[in-house]
Amino acid sequence: MLEREEICRRIPHRPPFLFLDRVVELAEARIVAEREVRAEEPHFAGHYPGNPILPGVLACESLLQAGAVLLAHRSETTAQGLHERTPALSRIRDARFKRMIRPGDHLRLVVDHRETVSQFEFLDGRVELEGKRAVTASFALALV
Repeated sequence: MLEREEICRRIPHRPPFLFLDRVVELAEARIVAEREVRAEEPHFAGHYPGNPILPGVLACESLLQAGAVLLAHRSETTAQGLHERTPALSRIRDARFKRMIRPGDHLRLVVDHRETVSQFEFLDGRVELEGKRAVTASFALALV
């Protein structure tokens, strides 16, 4: 299991734009991470007052960050060294939003590595809420 401090050693994201709390499973081609959605997160002040809902783009960003941790792990195991490269989003496809995410929700983030083509890493991810899919997306990260 990786806690926030160890996550910060692997990716460049930092609060208030770090959307992972811990990693509970990490293998060559899969990561499972967790996130607690906190009421004090600044975007809830405007999205939406009196009816706070996590913006879908931030749910996707959680998946992208989990994917970046997975790529850091893969680079450690293949001796490529991610520390000199930054994961940057190059494509997101088929993002689907199936459930609203609210303050107090506990999210499970699952990202699977599909393939590597040149400098691009293709991944599939899902956000689970109470055992059900809340968000799904396929995306590519470029290592730049």
